[in-house]
Amino acid sequence: MTTLLTIGIILLTGWAFGEGFKRLRLPKVTGYIIAGVLLNPGIFRWMPRDFIAHTDTITNISLSLITFSVGGTLLFKKLRASGRQILGITFFEAEGAFLAVTLGFMVFLAFWWRAVPGSPLALVVPLGLMLGCLASPTDPTATLAVVHESGARGRVTSTIMGVAALDDALGIMNYSFAIVLARSMIGHGAFAWSTSILSPLGIVFASVALGVLSGLLLNLLTPLVRRETEGALIVLLLAVLWLCFGAAGFFGLDELLATMAMGATVVNSNPRREALFKILERYTDELVFVLFFTLSGMHLDFQVLLRYSGFVVLFVFLRTLGKFAGTAFAARLTRAPEAVRKYTAGGLIPQGGIVIGLALVMQQEAVFAQLAPIVINVIIGATVVHELIGPIVVQRVLRRAGEIKE
Repeated sequence: MTTLLTIGIILLTGWAFGEGFKRLRLPKVTGYIIAGVLLNPGIFRWMPRDFIAHTDTITNISLSLITFSVGGTLLFKKLRASGRQILGITFFEAEGAFLAVTLGFMVFLAFWWRAVPGSPLALVVPLGLMLGCLASPTDPTATLAVVHESGARGRVTSTIMGVAALDDALGIMNYSFAIVLARSMIGHGAFAWSTSILSPLGIVFASVALGVLSGLLLNLLTPLVRRETEGALIVLLLAVLWLCFGAAGFFGLDELLATMAMGATVVNSNPRREALFKILERYTDELVFVLFFTLSGMHLDFQVLLRYSGFVVLFVFLRTLGKFAGTAFAARLTRAPEAVRKYTAGGLIPQGGIVIGLALVMQQEAVFAQLAPIVINVIIGATVVHELIGPIVVQRVLRRAGEIKE
């Protein structure tokens, strides 16, 4: 089967399932993932297995666009206007989920792997970090779909949407630090300040600096493009974006953090920021999401998924526990209204989107060859669970908060 024929089948199937799930009032992303599961070479033998093994370029292109858009949500004027409640809840619920999953899995894995003869106990901490850093983000698209469909309005709704938009950025930062730390642990075995703490911090700061410089470069070049020429503007944007992503990889930095920092720089300092982000939304979002999430479902290894199905359940439980505990603590600390304390956490259950991409990026590194299949299957399995039950929970908490008019 030719490559273009395979891509055509993937796009058409993903689009069809996305539209079907939309009619069922479920997130499109769930439909894309289910389409990918059905197209999985483990089910349909006629789908080429070697195609799945060579999708790194598609994954990287998709992630560069997604993380740039995530950075585009970090408009400092809005962050200041949103107040300390949304910022406080975002920090504590994101870090609460990160710590709950990381520590919970470390304890669980220490006992689980000890019971398996010849098990790699040295990988307990790295795997805990790899799973924990993927617990922070919330899927704002699923939450937004429920809000638009139900017409919900009020303090709880605005808080949920603000937090869901911000914690992707915090999740990328957690990922960047945790992955560098896990990489140094696997590569060196023993703890050392230079490799385990200082090196990750240096990579994080250098990645942000590269992103800021890339954003400033785009700002300098943007005035050279005539306002009515959208085609030239998107070419310029993609050129600088992929230069940033590629340069980060070439210099051993974090590509996702760099492109997110570039997006944040552009949205806060480029006079044509609205045009730039609207062009991406209009011309690339749907294509990227269909292809990216359908391919994600095709990466499922059912043998690994069945073996680690208990990990999926544990991940969902620990992440939910961390989200609720972090939200409750922050809401009390910032003296939020009672409705915000009681119902905000329920709106942060949906998860998908960027976490799958982050898991797929792990697979590209040889040092994670032993752990990446576990992480990918746990995350995709948990995403299916979160995207199926998440919108239902969001609708329920908004109704209980009295912000949905029947």
